Amino acid sequence: MTLIPAPFIARMSRLHGERGESWTAGLPELIERCAGRFGLTAEAPYADLSWNYLLRASRLDGSPVVLKCSFLKEELTREIEVLRAYAGRGAVEVIDADDDWGVAVLQLADPGTPLSEIEDDALAAEIFCEVFRRLHETSDIGIGVPSIKEHFAAIERYRERLGGAGEQGPLPDNWVENAEECLAYLIATTERAVLLHGDLHHFNILRQGDEGWAVIDPKGIIGDIHFDTIQYLLNFEDRGGTREQVLERRIAIMSERLGLDTRRIGMWGVARGVLEACWSIEEGEDWQNGIAITERFAKWID
Repeated sequence: MTLIPAPFIARMSRLHGERGESWTAGLPELIERCAGRFGLTAEAPYADLSWNYLLRASRLDGSPVVLKCSFLKEELTREIEVLRAYAGRGAVEVIDADDDWGVAVLQLADPGTPLSEIEDDALAAEIFCEVFRRLHETSDIGIGVPSIKEHFAAIERYRERLGGAGEQGPLPDNWVENAEECLAYLIATTERAVLLHGDLHHFNILRQGDEGWAVIDPKGIIGDIHFDTIQYLLNFEDRGGTREQVLERRIAIMSERLGLDTRRIGMWGVARGVLEACWSIEEGEDWQNGIAITERFAKWID
């Protein structure tokens, strides 16, 4: 029987209650069915499981793969669609999948070292730009995924929960208004909507072979290409300088290498910080970090 780590069982119980517990209890049987259907030999689960169960496995020809099992089946289905849309542009290959089972057999990135391991921040940003360029070398969309407006729906929900006009919520109202204005402007002035990864950061860019890199775990959003820089900018924010210095250096590299509009990047950062704060409120967590993100990007714009 395949081992299901106790911390992962506890996490799924905390996130999804009895349904999460039932799902993890059924994982060994699901993995056994996948082994038979897809011709896999199960090996060992990854050590750092979070939202999904990831298992190292091998196919009948000995080639290594990853079996991904997700409680949130619809999200995995979207991920599979995005990876297939990105085929040939630097994403891991989807070898097989079953939407009803909530499973996917994915190409194993080898050696799989994440971009986070490159501590030279300028070099890492250069690599990010090459990955970004390849991923977005065409604007073809071809699949139905949420719009950027839908992705930011938590800000609308925050406003709705406040009730009447003039009602004061926990977030600084000036920053919420600023984010709403930025978002409205950015959506209205997007000249070319593209298929966005939606979570393109250091840990979702893995070494593939000696020279190449491959992306994993796309969320799938349709919108302004500039938005796909933001999650990268929110990771390792003080690597190689202060947060302000790192932000300025990275955006300068992105602008030079990718021809992106720096002000649009900054405005997306302002909106993304408030979105983070709204998500935190919904999860019952501290919202201060989200507003700090907004303030940092707003200061950079000024």
